[in-house]
This record gives sequence, C-alpha cells and structure tokens, in this order.
Amino acid sequence: MKRSAAVRLSATLATAALAAATGLVVSTSSASAAVTGSATGYATQNGGTTGGAGGQTVRATTGTAIHSALCSRASSSTPIIIEVQGTINHGNTTKVSGSSCNTAAGVIELKQISNVTIVGVGSGAVFDQLGIHIRESSNIIIQNVTVRNVKKSGSPTSNGGDAIGMESDVRNVWVDHATLEASGGESEGYDGLFDMKDNTQYVTLSYSILRNSGRGGLIGSSESDRSNGYVTFHHNKYENIDSRTPLLRGGISHIYNNHYVNLHESGINSRAGARAKVDNNYFKDSKDVLGTFYTSEAGYWQVSGNIFDNVTWSARSGDNQPAGPNPTSNTSVSIPYSYSLDSASCVPDVVNRTAGANKGNQVSNGNCTPQTPGPTDPTTPPTDPTDPPTGTNLSLGAGADGSSKASGTSYGNVIDGNLGSYWSPSGSTGSVSVKWSSATSVSKISIREAAGSEGGIRNWRVLNNDTGAVLTSGSGAGVISFPKTSLKKVTFEITSSNGSPRVAEFETYSG
Repeated sequence: MKRSAAVRLSATLATAALAAATGLVVSTSSASAAVTGSATGYATQNGGTTGGAGGQTVRATTGTAIHSALCSRASSSTPIIIEVQGTINHGNTTKVSGSSCNTAAGVIELKQISNVTIVGVGSGAVFDQLGIHIRESSNIIIQNVTVRNVKKSGSPTSNGGDAIGMESDVRNVWVDHATLEASGGESEGYDGLFDMKDNTQYVTLSYSILRNSGRGGLIGSSESDRSNGYVTFHHNKYENIDSRTPLLRGGISHIYNNHYVNLHESGINSRAGARAKVDNNYFKDSKDVLGTFYTSEAGYWQVSGNIFDNVTWSARSGDNQPAGPNPTSNTSVSIPYSYSLDSASCVPDVVNRTAGANKGNQVSNGNCTPQTPGPTDPTTPPTDPTDPPTGTNLSLGAGADGSSKASGTSYGNVIDGNLGSYWSPSGSTGSVSVKWSSATSVSKISIREAAGSEGGIRNWRVLNNDTGAVLTSGSGAGVISFPKTSLKKVTFEITSSNGSPRVAEFETYSG
C-alpha cells in the first residue's frame, strides 16, 4: 500500500512539473467546462459524440500544454476537456511523448486517441499558422476556436495547409462555432479549411465561419477515396471562397441552413457518386453554387427551400455540370436524425449572429431566433431526479410511443407512475414520447432513470413532435425546463448514453 501511494505521489509531482514547464493548468475537477450544447447532425449517430465529457478539465495556453494534457491521461481513451486560451503557434507547440498520446511538433496532433474536447475560453483561442490534425481517432469535440493562415508551402508550414484535417479511420467529430480562415489560395501556400479523407465518418460542422480561401474543404482526397461520409454542415457561413464548399466524393452529406457569399468558381461539388441533401440554404453573389464540376464522374443532390440571390450559372459542358438555373433533385436522401430547419430567408441574419468563434456559442431555435444552450455536463443532472416539480403529472392518463424499444420493455412503462418498470431503446440511442389527444401546455419534464441505471443517459434533446422544433438540449437525467409550449406530443430523444439507458418515468408538467 505504501509503495502504491509513493508511485501515485511521484506521478502527481511529475505531472505538476510538466504542467509548470508547458503552460498547462491541471484541475482535478470533472465539473462542467465552457462547452455548451450537444452534438447535432451525423455526429449524433454511431453512438454519439460527447468528447471528453465527464473527464478531467485542464487549462492550456500553449500547444505544448495541449499535447501534455493528452499525454498525462491514464490511457489514450481517458476522457479529458482541454480549455484553451491565448494564441497557439509554432513557437509554443512541441512534441510531447507518453503512452496515452502520439503528438508532433508544428501541429496540434490528435492521433490514435478518443474522448477529447478542445474548447476556447476566456479571451479566445487562436491557432495561428498551426493546424489541427485528427488521425485514427474518435469522439472528438472542437468548439469556439479560430484557426488561421495554415500553410502547406512557404514558412512556416503545418498540417499540409489544412486548418482542420481528418484522415484514416476517424469517427464521430463535432466542430462547432469555429472560425477557419486563410489569406489566399494554393498559389499563396494554403490548402483546405476543413478536409476529411481515408475513411472519415459521422462528422458535423456547425455554426462556423470559413472564409478567404481558395478551398473550403473536401470529403475524399480522390475519385477512388469513397469510404468517407455521413457528414452534416449546418448554420455555417462560407465567404470569399473559390471552390469546395464542400467537394464531396462518395458518401452522404446533409447541408442545410448555410449562408454562402462570394463563391467565385463553384460551390457544393457533388461528384464520384456522392449524394447530398441540400435544404434551406441562402446563396448570394456567387457562381455555380451546386453541381458536378471538374470530373466526368457524377454526383447527386436532393434540393428544397434554397434561395439563389444573384447566382450565375455556367452552361453545361463536358466535366462541368452545374445544377442550375432552377436546380431540381436527381436523388433522394434519408436523414436518420431529427433537426429543425430555419426558413432560408432568415439564414443570413441568424448565421451572421451565431456563427464563428467568440459569439457566445449561440444557436438557432429553429425559428430564426438565436439562443444560448446550456452547459454540457453529463456528470451533473439539471436537478435532483428524485425531486420532481410540483403540480399534476400530465403524463398519467396520456399515451406514449417512440422510435425503438428493447425486448421486454414498453413505451407505456414511462407513464404508468411505477418506478419499477421502464422503457429502454434497442440500442444506446432512441426516443420516447408522451402524447395527448388535444393540445396541452408543457414547460417542464422530469426524466427518472430506473434504479441501478442512474447516469446512463448522457446527451439528449427535447422536441416538439408536432413541429420538429428542438425545445431544449442538454445532458443527464432529471428535471428539464423550457418555454411553455402548447403541443400534442413531446419527445425525449437520447442522442448518447453510457451503456443501455433506462427511463422509468417521463413526467410532464405545465409549470
């Protein structure tokens, strides 16, 4: 016992010394950091994307400190939240070695790891001429950061010229409220702002700005690299870009509520069998914003609700096959997750108010109105789940249904007033609903987990099932409040969990 304590003390002192030398502030707390909201889009699939939720929170002011935080974990999958403040550049980013990391100098290297969140805090996090590289990794969140002027030629170089690049069996990445920018195109030494290749799947880019670059980004590095896909782009602003917003080779993408301004050569380039669902975007002062370009291998699209404001279209010829004027669908794409569409007419306003770093991480409520989501912290329920709101539980006597149920469980178990019975989805995610025959006002719900499964529910969303609008989102079971809403059906959707979640009661209250 004494020897084990000595070993632990030695490790603690070593970590403290490393922290002092690199600009890493170590906290033993697992309390909520500055991450807000929950993953959306395809990042909610395949088990969900929670990053370092539930792990230790540390503060880093250098690139070396970020690497040190990764290397100081117990294993390469130990959850960690890294809060970043200040300017991260070549001068303060070195390789750090350890059994839980695989880092490199001159780039933020997230290689062969999982369960990591990097979030900008305080006065902001700027990765200056220094790219973020994700390789053979999973369950990564990057939020509220700026990455600028990353070069592949000239000096200094980093990450092959990509602001954020992913490759080689990457799964479940959520990049949110980021600003990715360059100062020119390939001739000035820059490459892509957001690139995915070599079997990268289940990625969402949301509420971000991509600007002043020759290339916005790609999915697939060549016509034969078709193992990528299941990528969502929503509420992003692409501005002053030559092409690739994005370029799609194979796979499926969902592109909705984005604002495109000054695309000079081409925009969404669906090719090599790719299929894109393109909904309620606003394109302005741009050229050839959708189609198959620079290849004879066609791609496909399903379009609805888009606005084309001063968009010009080239004639169709050879390897250039623009979708317009008056684009029409040539495929259909089924989307497996819930989402709410803002009207395309308000997209410029709501995206300009919410997208990018240091905007307060605001999101749209589905009605073109920015709102601030709550903090993400699966370790802390909103309130004590054994202390429900006062008043009448409206679920008693109501109906119930859902998306799936495990063998031996029932939707009706969540409205029977019996904590001994429960509903569980057939997998780690799923939804259960309470419904009434006529509109009912609801402002609070209480999600009670079955005994022995407490803490199983991680991220969730509450939906107005009548309209599809997201009423609120967060983490952990307990009492959940939202603006009073009149509806016939309210849905509790579990987007990620620890094991098999079990909901004993789904109580509803008018407030």
